[in-house]
Amino acid sequence: MSSLVSQAMIFEKYGARLNTDQLAEVLGISKPALYNQISANRCQVKTYLDAGKRWADFRDVAEHLDSLRALAA
Repeated sequence: MSSLVSQAMIFEKYGARLNTDQLAEVLGISKPALYNQISANRCQVKTYLDAGKRWADFRDVAEHLDSLRALAA
């Protein structure tokens, strides 16, 4: 589970869901690299389609970022 601080920071900057441009920015990768990861089922953040656009929930993004902190230790 992600921390409320991480969730609040992401929600404040991006809102409840992030589009692919925003998700790529947060992950520090290019948009084409993000699409490659999604199509290969290697993207570590869950995404979904809504009205033909791909989105990620801010809570899933926060959870992923918090999990990276544990790996760095």
